[in-house]
Amino acid sequence: MSGLTKLGGCLCGDVRYEIRGVLRDSIACHCKQCRKTSGHYVSATAVAKADFHILEDRGLRWYQSSDTARRGFCQNCGSSLFWDQDGRDQMGIMSGTIDGDTGIKTREHIFVEDKGDYYELGDGLPTYISYPGKVK
Repeated sequence: MSGLTKLGGCLCGDVRYEIRGVLRDSIACHCKQCRKTSGHYVSATAVAKADFHILEDRGLRWYQSSDTARRGFCQNCGSSLFWDQDGRDQMGIMSGTIDGDTGIKTREHIFVEDKGDYYELGDGLPTYISYPGKVK
């Protein structure tokens, strides 16, 4: 986990954010929604919502991807940025949208039953058919 102030944002700069808290290690999600939103699987970290601040939201749009969660993206450049679940005290952040070094590592793969047939998992990290931890 990493706890230094970090900045991040989308490809075009129309969405920028600041993280002032401790980042969870990244989780690689292979579910169908994550693959559809990113074009591959998603690697996402998370931070307490109190430690997450939007600095620029010109391009920010939200898509209600399920009954209980929404995904934040830039309407201008298409960058997938955030995953926000109702009632959860953390904001999911796509790890690749953080500027510079993150100080985190990928810790596991989830929803591997849904993974694409065009790639293999071989990094030795734990794999799960669903999500083994509590989401809330």
